[in-house]
Amino acid sequence: MTEANTAPVTPAPHDGDPESSLAQDLKDGAAVMLAVTVAGVVLALLWVWLAPRVQYVSNGEAVFLSDTENEGRAGADGTFFLISLGLGLLSGLAAFLFRRRGGAAVVVGLAFGSLLAALLGWRLGVWLGPTRDVVAAARAAGKGVPFDAPLQLLAFGVVLVWPMAAVATHLGCVALWGPRDPAPEWEAGAYPPPHVHAAPSDAAAGDRPAPRDPAPSDALPRHAVPGDQQPPA
Repeated sequence: MTEANTAPVTPAPHDGDPESSLAQDLKDGAAVMLAVTVAGVVLALLWVWLAPRVQYVSNGEAVFLSDTENEGRAGADGTFFLISLGLGLLSGLAAFLFRRRGGAAVVVGLAFGSLLAALLGWRLGVWLGPTRDVVAAARAAGKGVPFDAPLQLLAFGVVLVWPMAAVATHLGCVALWGPRDPAPEWEAGAYPPPHVHAAPSDAAAGDRPAPRDPAPSDALPRHAVPGDQQPPA
């Protein structure tokens, strides 16, 4: 039986100290979280600038909507949704360009940073918008004079749009354009001949000669049967 010696597989080069690699991953994740959180200021400024206005009017005793058919409240939520979606796409792409090989720390930092940015943009936008003291605003405007209502977010679920869009964009970029793991390099002659990995029954069958084809039925001798008449010679 022929034996084939398989050459050992060359191990991949070590990437460095695992502790230093983990520390670098944590630093990158923290940097991504901090940068995305600060971007919440952009969300606040755009929301205050683009959100439709709702106006109140006072009759001297109470405050009413100046236009009961105004859809400004729903428009404020929609504006926040669209701005958060766009910033989520941009932040996910920026995180991928910052670190193309991805990593759990970057994804976690991106998710938490996006959530904090959305919360910051919401609260800062409300603070930068019209005053929330409606009574003082009505007194300052006077009787029968419309004034801007405070900026509000009625659908609180839109706060999750930014982190969801950012994480989905980042994971999609890593899956499409991220670096691939290199294939293992095999030395010459590492693979043995095919018969080494063959099944025992197949190897045994390969050592035996192939069976000969049986003779055709017409060539077999015919046994005499009692009562059977032989043709004359």
